[in-house]
Amino acid sequence: MDILSDSISHILWHLPVDWTVVAQQVTDPNILGQMEKAFTNFVKSGQMWAMLIGFFIGYMFRNLTSFG
Repeated sequence: MDILSDSISHILWHLPVDWTVVAQQVTDPNILGQMEKAFTNFVKSGQMWAMLIGFFIGYMFRNLTSFG
């Protein structure tokens, strides 16, 4: 594993600087607005209920299959 790690770090050390990503262009900087829109869509589309039902069924299945 040490040889693999050394090889990868040796390869990454010699990459040209132009090849690495230094910055990116942000088109919509309103992060909180995007999070609010995503959460609203999560609730309106019914995915919230699916997640809660999945948690409940998973919890019940775990309790039924655990020993002690």
